Amino acid sequence: MQEMPVHSFDQADVQSNKGMAIVAYIIFFIPLLAAPNSAFARYHANQGLTLFITCVALNIVLGIIPIIGWLLLPFANLGCLALAVIGIASAAQGGAKPLPVIGKYTLIK
Repeated sequence: MQEMPVHSFDQADVQSNKGMAIVAYIIFFIPLLAAPNSAFARYHANQGLTLFITCVALNIVLGIIPIIGWLLLPFANLGCLALAVIGIASAAQGGAKPLPVIGKYTLIK
C-alpha cells in the first residue's frame, strides 16, 4: 500500500499558526481570513473544507435513503468526528499528514 506524502512547512509558520490550523477542522474558513499568508493554515483549511463537504454530502445522501441510510447515518457522523479528531491532532503536533480517504483532494490552492 502506498503511503500518503507528508507535507513540510516553514517551522516559524507552523509555530505561529497551529491554533488556526486546529480551528480549520471546526470552522474551515476562519484560518483563510485570520492567516491568509500561512501555507500551513491554508493546508489545514483545505483539509477542513474537504471534511466539511464530505460530511454534508454523507448526511444528505444517507438522510434521503430510507431505513438503511438512516441506520448508517450515525456511523457516518462518527467517521466524520474521527477524521476531525485526527486532523486536529495532526495540526496540534505541527504535522501536515493528509486525512485518511479524503485527504488527497485539494480544493484550496
